Amino acid sequence: MTETKTTNPELRAAAGAMAGLRQDLIHDAFGYHPLPPMRTDGPLTRRLPARLRARAGWTPHAMVLGAALIAFMQGFASTGNAGVLLSGLLPAVCVAMTLIRPVGAFWLSMALIPATSLLGGGGGPWEPSSFFAHLVVLNVVAARTRPRTAAWMWGLSLLLGTLVENVAGRDSSPDTAAMAVASAFALLVVSLVHVRREAEREVTVQRTVTAVERDRRTQLEERTTIARELHDVVAHHMSVVAIQAEAAPYRVENPPPELEQAFVTIRENAVAALTELRRVLGVVRAEGYEAPDAPQPTLAELDGLLANVGEAGLTTSKTVTGAVRELPQGVELSAYRIIQEALSNTLRHAPGATAGVEIGYVLGGLGLRVVNGPPTGPVKPSPGAGHGITGMRERVGMLNGEMTAEATADGGYEVTAFIPVQHTPSDAPVEQS
Repeated sequence: MTETKTTNPELRAAAGAMAGLRQDLIHDAFGYHPLPPMRTDGPLTRRLPARLRARAGWTPHAMVLGAALIAFMQGFASTGNAGVLLSGLLPAVCVAMTLIRPVGAFWLSMALIPATSLLGGGGGPWEPSSFFAHLVVLNVVAARTRPRTAAWMWGLSLLLGTLVENVAGRDSSPDTAAMAVASAFALLVVSLVHVRREAEREVTVQRTVTAVERDRRTQLEERTTIARELHDVVAHHMSVVAIQAEAAPYRVENPPPELEQAFVTIRENAVAALTELRRVLGVVRAEGYEAPDAPQPTLAELDGLLANVGEAGLTTSKTVTGAVRELPQGVELSAYRIIQEALSNTLRHAPGATAGVEIGYVLGGLGLRVVNGPPTGPVKPSPGAGHGITGMRERVGMLNGEMTAEATADGGYEVTAFIPVQHTPSDAPVEQS
């Protein structure tokens, strides 16, 4: 048998109301919350001299303390020295307390309502000083909290005032109605101002966020434009290189085989670079762009890469340690690209040098090391912007690996990387050809 529990909507509303009351007026009621100085960048305060503008931030504090002094003087004028503590000093303390413990000041002012009725001798809960002080406390606390808190304070003040008047008897002065009307209008004005300030603050925040997003979108659009221009320019020139390399042997009578092979190599590299360029950058030209389905390079094709850079004049050596095995596609591709970029950097920045490629298959992942010697020969090194090293770091970081790139003691350069790979029992060594 399944028991179905239904919750009465009225009970849910009452539970929500009590939760709101606890959050606004009971939880951390006497917590220390000092009133910060007022902002001085408004349309009026910004026109003040610098010395006065610095002091203008304490205007709310001065107004509250002035109201506390008025409450004290009212109590002293009505009772003299005999009852100045209850009718003058304590209401003034409640008003001043709103600067540091606003909700606690409200509860202290509420406690003075029955105390004034029982000990003041007037029979009613609202003496002139307590009336004024409680009205100030309600408005200051409402301004420092939120409109819902103002509604709770108004209702509790009206309830307690009515209860004290009924207990005091017929001779009591029914000032609770006057308090209800006066506080209702005052709290309504304060709440409207508070809501307007919150709305202005939200609008300011939204404008700031919108400005940041606009700047970010502008940067992305600029980068997209640059990528499109890069694709158009580089693709055009690479296409021209490929076409000229293919047609060049036919323009020379009886070209030597070495020259023909050199032009073939140039064309193959140009076509390969053009294909990669279209795959990576072509996506920015249109949303419907489809990348070619050519397989991604892996470490199994590393010998072809070494032969390719060898034809360009870079002498390389390869060392493989550990049990060669198939790795995830992302690891294989990233390792291939890291080695490719490291060798390309050697060609550009260390012409005439030799490079060594070391690959280590270990239980926890894959280790890479590409080291080259100092540049030799008459060719000057090409300057670089450092984007190649950044790209390698991004690839390694994407796979939660580690990488170092630094100069060696003999003037060369060394790139080391470790890419973690989770070992599974199904990993089987692959015979190296």
